[in-house]
Amino acid sequence: MSVGLRARAPRVPAPLRGLYGGNTRSVVARGMRVIARNNWLIVLTGFFEPVFYLLSMGLGLGALIGTVDFYGRDVPYAAYIAPALMAVSAMNGALYDSTMNVFFRMRYGKLYDQMLSTSLGPMDVALGEIIMALFRGLLYACGFMVVTTALGLNLAWTAVLAIPAALMVAFGFAAVGLAATSYMKSFQHLDIVYFVMLPMFLLSATFFPISVYPESVQWAIMAMPLWHAVDMVRQLTTGLIQPSIWGHLGYFAVMIVIGTTVATLRLRALFLR
Repeated sequence: MSVGLRARAPRVPAPLRGLYGGNTRSVVARGMRVIARNNWLIVLTGFFEPVFYLLSMGLGLGALIGTVDFYGRDVPYAAYIAPALMAVSAMNGALYDSTMNVFFRMRYGKLYDQMLSTSLGPMDVALGEIIMALFRGLLYACGFMVVTTALGLNLAWTAVLAIPAALMVAFGFAAVGLAATSYMKSFQHLDIVYFVMLPMFLLSATFFPISVYPESVQWAIMAMPLWHAVDMVRQLTTGLIQPSIWGHLGYFAVMIVIGTTVATLRLRALFLR
């Protein structure tokens, strides 16, 4: 009679066999240990940039501007930009983790070569890295929510829904960031990420209503993922929820599906030849 029980291998759906080993938690556990031992200060410092923007522009410049029209209602300027900066915070946390950190592990640390030589599949690695980026984005979003609540900038009870909304934003950016990083071959390619992030940060109705731009520019802005994130979180924190919020959620759902699929296939192509 056996004195112990042998661990059962996780059941993997037939279409995912060869891609998914059912052990994403191992990738996440390793990432958490690395953060706890080495990277906690880097993760912490990334939270303060949007907070400084909020204090300087929201409270400083906001005293001069007064209120801003948002879906037909006047909203204090600080309460107007606070949800936008929360969305930016979620984006930054997810993109930094899924691009710079992943690039080093992929091209220099050779970590994924080692992971994929075990029972892990490329989808385990892709989902694990996305979850780690989500964790960072969630930390930033929760911290920012504490700050805005303390300052009285959340104008409706629906602001509590801004946390899961920010998590979805982080998920979308992390998935696309991981997929894009799989194509990069040098650190110089990371400059493309920051080249894209800066215009999105400045133009996506973060600090000014989209109506101040010419109509042709407005359409370009509304194609950017950060605009969808900003408008969605702003609707929730102000309580001015519009039917367009479903379009924002659908936009990020598409980002998540496409990003995760491309990242998984790219990891398989790169490391399972």
